Amino acid sequence: MLGKRMVEALNEQINAEMWSAYLYLSMSLNAAAKGHKGVANWFAIQFKEEQDHAQILINYTLSRGGEVKLSPIAEVETSWKNPLAMFKDTLEHEKKVTAMITNLYEIAVEEKDYPTQNRLKWFIDEQVEEEENAQEIINSLEKVGDDGLGLYLVDKELGSRTYSAPSPLAE
Repeated sequence: MLGKRMVEALNEQINAEMWSAYLYLSMSLNAAAKGHKGVANWFAIQFKEEQDHAQILINYTLSRGGEVKLSPIAEVETSWKNPLAMFKDTLEHEKKVTAMITNLYEIAVEEKDYPTQNRLKWFIDEQVEEEENAQEIINSLEKVGDDGLGLYLVDKELGSRTYSAPSPLAE
C-alpha cells in the first residue's frame, strides 16, 4: 500500500510525463512542418515513450492501491527556430524530469517504501539515457550547423530511430 504523500507525488509525475509527451508531440509536428522528417520521427517516438512512462507509473500506482488523478495538460511551446533549439530544450526538460524522479525516490526512501524505490530505479536509469541521448544529438547538430548536408545527414540518422516498448510494460 502506498502512503498518501507517495500517491500524490506519483500523480504529479504521471501528469508531468503526459505533459512531456505533449511537448514532444509538438516538437515532432513542428519538425515535420519544416521538412525535418527524421527529427519529426525522433520526437514522435519520444512522444510514445513519455506516454509509456506515464502508463508504467499508472499501472504501478494502481497495483499498489493508489488512485490516479489526471490533471489538464498545460500549454506547450509550438515552434522552434531549428532542430538544435529543439534538442537544447529537450535536454533542459529532461534535466527537470530527472530532478522530479530523484525527488520521488527520496520520498520513497524517507517512507521506507522499498517496492517504489525498486520501480523508480528503472526511471533513474532511463533519465541518464534520456539526457545522454539529447546531449549527443546536440553535439552532432552543433558540429554541422543548422542547414546543408550535415543537417540532412543528422536528420536521416534520426529518421532511423525505431520504437520499442519499455520493459516494465511487459511485466
